Amino acid sequence: METTEIKEKISEALVSVLGHSNFETNDELTAQDVDGWDSLSHMMIITKIEEQFDIKFKLRDLNKLKNLGSLVSVIQGKI
Repeated sequence: METTEIKEKISEALVSVLGHSNFETNDELTAQDVDGWDSLSHMMIITKIEEQFDIKFKLRDLNKLKNLGSLVSVIQGKI
């Protein structure tokens, strides 16, 4: 799966959970850059992404997440 397609699916998950699209998906995007992305919505976003890609994150995967770029890398390693 190409990086662009992965980012589109992640963006869909963000919009679905957060209820808005007031952000730009780039490799440097973090939760601090997006209104409403708090610890609870973070877990909901992770769950939504797991469902969309039919994957399961392990704790060590989650510890690698620093920004959207690292999330894309972790997903690519799992699919």
